[in-house]
Amino acid sequence: MRIDSYSFGVMKINGAEYRSDLIVFPAATGRRHGGPDRIRSDWWRKQGHSLAIEDLDDVLDFKPEVLVVGKGASGLLEIPPSTKKLLQQAGIEVLAENTGRAWSLFNEQIEKGRKVAGAFHLTC
Repeated sequence: MRIDSYSFGVMKINGAEYRSDLIVFPAATGRRHGGPDRIRSDWWRKQGHSLAIEDLDDVLDFKPEVLVVGKGASGLLEIPPSTKKLLQQAGIEVLAENTGRAWSLFNEQIEKGRKVAGAFHLTC
């Protein structure tokens, strides 16, 4: 899986366009983890622009090494310290940037062979 592009409100992945916030779980690279690419395109947070740990149940089940968070075009999605702490306690490194930069970070993590998940806010 690679993210092809991002522009306000639209993310293109493997040739398909997505127009709502999404969480992506790429297929394995190497033997450490497996499974097919999975894209959850109906993702929304319980408090809109604040990322709660409950919003990331799928991520916690997936157990990535790193979670890349796209905070929106202007960076309005906030990650409370409590959410960051719980992710770190679960052994998940968090990389958070405006979505215009985050999608490239996601691809870089894939290229490094890391088990990565991505949570992307496509607007704001």
